[in-house]
Amino acid sequence: MRTFFTILAAGLALAQQPQETPTIKVEVNVVNIMCSVRDNRNALVPSLVKDDFLVSEEGKAQEIRYFERETDLPLTLGLLVDVSGSQRNLIQTEKRAAEAFFGNVLHKKDMAFLISFGSEAELLQDYTGSVVLLRDGLDQLKLSAPPPTQMPGPVPTVYQPRGTILFDAVYLAAHDKLRSEVGRKAIVIITDGVDQGSRLKLSDAIEAAQKADAIIYSIYYVDPSAYGGGWAMYTPGSGDLRRMSEETGGRMFEVSRKTTLEDIFRQIQEEMRSQYAIGYISSNPARDGAYRRVDVRTKQKGLKVQARKGYYAPSAS
Repeated sequence: MRTFFTILAAGLALAQQPQETPTIKVEVNVVNIMCSVRDNRNALVPSLVKDDFLVSEEGKAQEIRYFERETDLPLTLGLLVDVSGSQRNLIQTEKRAAEAFFGNVLHKKDMAFLISFGSEAELLQDYTGSVVLLRDGLDQLKLSAPPPTQMPGPVPTVYQPRGTILFDAVYLAAHDKLRSEVGRKAIVIITDGVDQGSRLKLSDAIEAAQKADAIIYSIYYVDPSAYGGGWAMYTPGSGDLRRMSEETGGRMFEVSRKTTLEDIFRQIQEEMRSQYAIGYISSNPARDGAYRRVDVRTKQKGLKVQARKGYYAPSAS
């Protein structure tokens, strides 16, 4: 498991011993948790210290070995934009807001990539720290499917069109792009939450993000006019987005008359710069690839910790 914290014990031991002395390498796997803390007014709490936190794994208390209260840890960010037919009237707004977001959130050493998804997923801009290149990528956003206006056939249970491959796109971003990266990793998704035709399931997308140590921030953005007629088979909903976000330590936001897309991007930016990095060495040394539930909380009552719900242990292979 890649870590935010580099363990130098083996190297130090080697430097302190004569050249001819044999050394023993011990592989230590650090579990990394990025978390945010909010008070009862939902305001971020950025001033806690290591001793303010309690961490448990499968109900067993864990010793926090590494802790940083940093706002500038290197960030790798993937922005996923839904360009299916139901987003036809929203794409221009998404372009403008995302351009401002990239300009504000990316600092030195940060990297970002851009993926659009509809009937297919397309990498519009690979890793870059250049806001200019990301803006050029945003200019390539275009509708990938006609808007849903009627039922696709007389036997809906047989018809499985690939109209909005949300789960496939999240898996692609997590597994293919972020899993091999180090540092803070986040996926931001703009969509109405409809998955239509993914080959993978919601659970596959969540597992890929957890294995990549990536936080998912989902933005629920719906154009009600896109779901007229008899398209009852596919209706927008935030349930899947909320689950993806909560399981990975992120949040789900909803665009509304009171909360604009620009407002949400500002909230995400603020949250990503107000996180705590916590690391511990699991008391369970088994390399079995199993999923382990993790609970992070504070000693002070009234504070809510936003962190991922668990992780996958390394496997022997």
